[in-house]
Amino acid sequence: MSDEKTFLQQYDQGDYERPSVTADIVAFKLSGEDSGNYRRNVQTKLSLLLIKRNGHPYRGCWALPGGFLNPGETIEQCALREAEEETAVKPVSLMSIGLFSEPNRDPRGWIISNAFVSVMGAVDVPQHAGDDAGDAQWFDVLFEPGENGDDVLTLSCGEITLRAVVHEDSSAFGMSSFSIKDSGQLAFDHAKIIAKALSALRSSARDFEVIFDFLPEKFTLTELQNVQEAILNISLQPANFRRKVAGYVEETDEYTSGAGHRPAKLYKRKREEVR
Repeated sequence: MSDEKTFLQQYDQGDYERPSVTADIVAFKLSGEDSGNYRRNVQTKLSLLLIKRNGHPYRGCWALPGGFLNPGETIEQCALREAEEETAVKPVSLMSIGLFSEPNRDPRGWIISNAFVSVMGAVDVPQHAGDDAGDAQWFDVLFEPGENGDDVLTLSCGEITLRAVVHEDSSAFGMSSFSIKDSGQLAFDHAKIIAKALSALRSSARDFEVIFDFLPEKFTLTELQNVQEAILNISLQPANFRRKVAGYVEETDEYTSGAGHRPAKLYKRKREEVR
């Protein structure tokens, strides 16, 4: 112990160059429009929260909420703080999707980003942006195959459309890694962070792990199906979906109510382990 104490007293952190550390938050929600059909009454869309940068670098470009780690806080605390400061929306949970440490990913210097996925549920468009953000908006998300094995990420909000092109370089442990071919006016390397977040979200959605986080405690099976379809960007046969999800939900004795809609049974997530 005395040798260790002496070592620590003599140890100088300045002997090694150290990077700055940031957190970036890929925050999703689902939004829907009434289709006029009570059987499939909501056209559900996956939306992503972006901020418009108010300062250099990438001034005027859209980016993920995020910022630098402060002394004395964890990276998770940093992510929660930065999201609330820049958008006035505080995430309720975070899922790590890994580190982004490619040299020169940030023109300001050696900066490593820790990226997190967050599900914010049905929340309103932020009306506040912090010092580093000139604006904050929800963008509808479309992520689909493009040409030459690439993937196209399209983000739209009103008259604003951002279109990035990425390529999947590898996939391991349920996570894919991407390179950017066209950033689509997104700041830094955020196009590939978003692509990795969407890939991880879809992987979880296929196993019914994450889709419940987009819904209230009690929901209809149609609402649950709408969530999975929006995340995976596919259409599912109701009978097949209900068969697959049966082991993950349990019935309640409650039904929906509302003019113009046929009452539907409400379900809740089955908490015990599915075998």
